[in-house]
Amino acid sequence: MQTRRIGDRSVSAIGLGGMPLSIEGRPDRDQAIRTVHAALDAGVTFIDTADAYHRDAGEAGHNEELIAAALSSRGSDADEVLVATKAGHLRPGDGTWTQDGRPEHLKAAAKESARRLGVEAIGLHQFHRPDPEVPYAESIGALVELLDEGVIRMAGISNANLSQIDEADEVLGGRLASVQNQFSPRFRSSEEELRRCAEKDVAFLPWSPLGGIANAADLAANHAELAAVAEETGASPQQVTLAWELSLADVVVPIPGASRPESVRSSAVAAELTLSAEQLARLSAS
Repeated sequence: MQTRRIGDRSVSAIGLGGMPLSIEGRPDRDQAIRTVHAALDAGVTFIDTADAYHRDAGEAGHNEELIAAALSSRGSDADEVLVATKAGHLRPGDGTWTQDGRPEHLKAAAKESARRLGVEAIGLHQFHRPDPEVPYAESIGALVELLDEGVIRMAGISNANLSQIDEADEVLGGRLASVQNQFSPRFRSSEEELRRCAEKDVAFLPWSPLGGIANAADLAANHAELAAVAEETGASPQQVTLAWELSLADVVVPIPGASRPESVRSSAVAAELTLSAEQLARLSAS
């Protein structure tokens, strides 16, 4: 698989989003482990998780522990995998999401994530979502402390706008490694943030790159040009979507979620799909 860079790490151009393995509708543990292993077999070396990726109250870190177990069971096969996790978003267990961007929470959460992942230092740790009750610079300041203390090796942000990207990079002293925002053919409002990341040489990690769990199967029905290009190339609409996103900038690393090995294998193929300039232009204009 072709590679991209996140900070000082080389990773697969297509990553794995771990959230579907732990939230509502999640598979059983055996299938979840097989899905992660299928990702490794397909050449995936970047996995995204978060302490908030769980379903029920009292099981914070479910996805982190699952990813850690899957990687541990593969031994040295997983040595090159970069695992990114996040803190600052919470799930009380009633289906809702809340925020906690207090520095003390973020620092404690990162240390718990490192423990669950079984690592001395987290490869990439991201502030999950801005907390309107906490000044953004204070939340990012916690990442600075975590970097300086060696709890995390790289710092990133998620669900950020242009001014927050600039502010985070300034507070971090130019050490911002990644921005993880929603981006797909269905949700393109982060195009300016993607361009800013390209200008700064900061990795841009589209979450829900296929439009979300409930919408990925309907890409062709909802986007005529995707369907047309898929027909022309013999690829699936999902693979065309990922290939298009990769073409937008060298800093883009999509992280499609998966709960089945078959889905992982299908997504990984997109990294080798070549679309013509004319096809890419049609997709971008649609």
